[in-house]
Amino acid sequence: MFQQLGLIGCGLMGGSFALALKRAGLVKRVVGYSKSPSTTERARQMGVIDVEAPSALLAVSGADIVLIAVPVSATEATFKAIRHLITGNMLIMDVGSTKHDVVDAARRVLRDHLGSFVPCHPIAGKEVSGVEHADADLYKGQQVIITPIERTQVSHLRNAEKVWTAIGCHVSQMSPESHDAAFAAVSHLPHLLAFSLMNSIAGQPFGQEFLALGGPGFRDTTRIAASEPKMWRDILMANRHELIAQTREFQRTLQEMQDAMESGNGDALEALIAKASKLRAGWRMNRKS
Repeated sequence: MFQQLGLIGCGLMGGSFALALKRAGLVKRVVGYSKSPSTTERARQMGVIDVEAPSALLAVSGADIVLIAVPVSATEATFKAIRHLITGNMLIMDVGSTKHDVVDAARRVLRDHLGSFVPCHPIAGKEVSGVEHADADLYKGQQVIITPIERTQVSHLRNAEKVWTAIGCHVSQMSPESHDAAFAAVSHLPHLLAFSLMNSIAGQPFGQEFLALGGPGFRDTTRIAASEPKMWRDILMANRHELIAQTREFQRTLQEMQDAMESGNGDALEALIAKASKLRAGWRMNRKS
C-alpha cells in the first residue's frame, strides 16, 4: 500500500507499528528518526527501520505515510520540524493518548496541510518502553480510536482506517473532545489511582512490609503504576481538566463508602459493593469489527 513510512519516534509504539506494517507487506521502506541516535541505531539493527534519518524533517522526506510516535508534549515541536516537507498526498498519523491538545497543535502548525493529519489513539502498550520491546503483534486485536476533524481529507481518513485494520486493529471514530472525556475516566484516572495507591502505601512507616504482603489482587490493581513516568506526566497534564473532573467523581463515590464504614452501616456498604460487582460482572471490553 505504501512506498515509504517516515517514523518519528522509534520506541515501543512506533517500532511496533513499523514491524506490523512490514510483516503485513504494507510498506516497502521505513525511514526512522528518534531524538536519541542510539535508539535509531538500535531500531535499524533490529530491522524495525531500514534507514536512519538525522532529523525528523528528513525522516518524512519522500514518505507517503508518516507516524508520529513521540510524547504528546513534543507533538507541536514535531509538526514544526516536518511541516516544510509535508505534501497533500502524505498521510500523517499520531499515537497520542490525548487528542484535543494534539489537534490544537496541528491547527496551529500544519495550516494548509491540516487535511493530511488523521489523529489516532491505539489502545495498546506495555508497562515497559523502548524499541527493544517493539512487537509486531502489539496492535493485533486492539482498539484504535480515530478522531478526525472537519478538515481531515476523506481519502486520508479511509487510508488510516485501512492500515490499522490491516494490522489487526478494531477501528472506531469519535470527536477529540469526546475521546479525552472518555479516556480521562477509563484510562487516565486508573493510572492516577495506581500511582497514588503505590505512593500512599510506600509512604507509611511500615509501607515496605505491607507491600511485601501484596498478592494477586494488589498486583492486578497496581500493574499500570509501573508505566513510564515522563510519558504519563505528559498525558495527565495534557488532559488535566477532564481528569480533575473525574477525580472529583471518584472522590464522591469513595466518600460514600467511607461514610458507610464510619457510621457502621454495613447494609449501605454492601449495596455499594454489590452495585460495583454487578457492573463489573456485566462489563465487556469493546471489540468492534
